[in-house]
Amino acid sequence: MPKIETGARYFYEQVGKTLTTEELEAILPVAKAELDDYDGEILKIELNDTNRPDLWSPGGIARLLKSYWEIEAPLYDFFSTAEETFDHGDRVVIVDASVTPIRPYGIGFAARGHKLSGDDMEALIQSQEKICWNFGQKRKSIAMGIYRSALITYPVHYRGADPDETKFVPLGMEEELSLRQIITVHPKGKEYGHIHASDPLFPYLHDDKGQTLSFPPVINSASIGAVEEGDDELFVEFSGTGLKDLLLAAAIVACDMADMGYEILPVKVIFPEETEFGKEITVPYYFQEPASCTVEEIHKTLGDPLTDDEIVRGLKRMGIYAVVDEGRVYATVPEWRNDFLHAVDLVEDVMIGHGLEHFKPVMPTDFTVGRLTEAEELGRKIKDLMVGLGFQEMMYNYLGSRREYIDNMRYPAEKCIIIANPMSENYEVVRPSILPSLLESESVSAHAPFPHRIFEVGKVAYIDDSTNSGTITRNKLGFLASDSVMGYNEVSSFVSTLFYFLSTEYTLAEAGDDGRFIPGRSARIMVDGKEVGIFGEIHPQVLENWKSDTPTVGCEIDLDTLLGY
Repeated sequence: MPKIETGARYFYEQVGKTLTTEELEAILPVAKAELDDYDGEILKIELNDTNRPDLWSPGGIARLLKSYWEIEAPLYDFFSTAEETFDHGDRVVIVDASVTPIRPYGIGFAARGHKLSGDDMEALIQSQEKICWNFGQKRKSIAMGIYRSALITYPVHYRGADPDETKFVPLGMEEELSLRQIITVHPKGKEYGHIHASDPLFPYLHDDKGQTLSFPPVINSASIGAVEEGDDELFVEFSGTGLKDLLLAAAIVACDMADMGYEILPVKVIFPEETEFGKEITVPYYFQEPASCTVEEIHKTLGDPLTDDEIVRGLKRMGIYAVVDEGRVYATVPEWRNDFLHAVDLVEDVMIGHGLEHFKPVMPTDFTVGRLTEAEELGRKIKDLMVGLGFQEMMYNYLGSRREYIDNMRYPAEKCIIIANPMSENYEVVRPSILPSLLESESVSAHAPFPHRIFEVGKVAYIDDSTNSGTITRNKLGFLASDSVMGYNEVSSFVSTLFYFLSTEYTLAEAGDDGRFIPGRSARIMVDGKEVGIFGEIHPQVLENWKSDTPTVGCEIDLDTLLGY
């Protein structure tokens, strides 16, 4: 989870009052946060929600706490919309078509009227690091740069540049380097250069006189990009792969800087082609859609019949302006948030804003005797049988990478549930099968004495158009055995023994075209005419993908189907 550090004095200046440690610990849960450490000078605050990047800064937490205390929030009147655009003067960013295939979006805004203090600079740098590292996938999808606006001649140009011919002096150095040299020599180049190292052109930002601003997402220039204490005219730029995410990041930083005392100056961005918000937009830009839910949903979820006024007040304490009309709540999403994906997200803010202390504990009115479900009983029986067959139980994550679940397994991507905006590429796909998890363990176990026999009873999920949600979750058994003499007959005997002790008759059918197994050396398991599983010899290409060279067999059985679900 994200963790921020801030000077206590600076934080309490933002909040508007000094709190005791006990008071701070009591109020931080409002921001889904907790005090991790405090040494008398530095506060370390851990955030427990990765969906709220607006809280990853002292200013963001202070804004929420003041709203919760019903201190009137400042009016951020610098946001343009599809209907209204603020004057941008000569401040323009032109995005060239050459950057579209590599890093398509670049936006920015300017700020003036406040001298940058050391505390301000630390807060901005921390916001930059947290947003780009956590929300921006280690700068892959979001990168942010801050520049000395007084040195810039607008318009600013964002384009793809020849990595060998384009040169500038990077921040922290005195020698002029080409973009390609930067990714091999500069510390930041070594850390982030891999993002675009294989691209024919590298992203490049310069002003109208050709002065370099930066090589995003790697490093600023040593001149325009060298922001110092006392600077009172700044240009803040964001580049990346998703326009909505960039606009949200820009909104968060703009609001934080406005709270510091800056006047935010809009910047017009001209794209080479139409985006979802048009070909030209003025940043900061308000793009959020209203959120809504029914009053009945709030009552049912919270178990407390709140009045309309209590609902509206609770949301206002969370920085959300709302009205109730004919049993439905309509809320205006704040400029710095875009985390309302479902009605329950709005209900949650009503709950926090109303105050958890107002919800009284209620003893259950119905008393029942707990017992295991059929699925749990079968799962436990299966585990005992597999251990008896000489297998070792494993436990795995349910999220993994596209490489593990799709590419390595030769598995069709259209059957997989792929997360639209993952925090990491290692957790972007919900596993559709247990076999890749088992093969991952096998791929790092070559040093262990053979035979290898491992299994897991767990859940998988995949696309299913026949359900209301379009997805389905199933309980499955997956097992894998690896040895120099392991083949179809061995895995068939495991299946036969398992079903014997389950007292279940089964037949076999051709496996068809399943890229995970060798054709002709695999079979589908049928019970009462329904397919309940598949087993066979793992395909050599799959083994090669996992860098495993020992013959391996695998099986996967749908336990819910065995129960008739």
